[in-house]
Amino acid sequence: MKSPGRVFWPLASLLLLADCSSKRAIEEAFPVVGVQKPIVHDVVKFSLAYNQGAAFSTHFGPYQRWVLIAFALAVLCMLALSYGQITRTGRVGTAGLALVVGGAVGNMLDRLISNRGVVDFIDIGVGSTRFYVFNIADVGVSLGAMLLAFALWRSDRDARRGSASLM
Repeated sequence: MKSPGRVFWPLASLLLLADCSSKRAIEEAFPVVGVQKPIVHDVVKFSLAYNQGAAFSTHFGPYQRWVLIAFALAVLCMLALSYGQITRTGRVGTAGLALVVGGAVGNMLDRLISNRGVVDFIDIGVGSTRFYVFNIADVGVSLGAMLLAFALWRSDRDARRGSASLM
């Protein structure tokens, strides 16, 4: 890939913009936590929630806000150091990296801006059986992690095939 930045920066920026603007719009439209609005019948609902913990509302004690901010910064630093290696896997790896970074920054900004936690609002389920409430940043991180895993697996597989053919 000639210039991975042509894929990385627009995608990471677009995800961050979509995440931050959707969170502010939801906070404005739903001033009360827990009020639900069906979007797609009973399957997809919007409902304002604040998550002070990590994924699935996992808690890490009284200093969890700062622990999670530090963890996000550490992961972002690790990803920055891996940028060259990951972008060599091609557009899929670069897109995955951009989605993970954009999502991580979006959720970290929520933690920095407010002690209420990360704004979540997408509620998926059927009837009383609900998944968890999440946001666009979470979708980006999850999809990006899958793309990264696939790109790194494919790159490793291709490297093993190449070294096997040299023998």
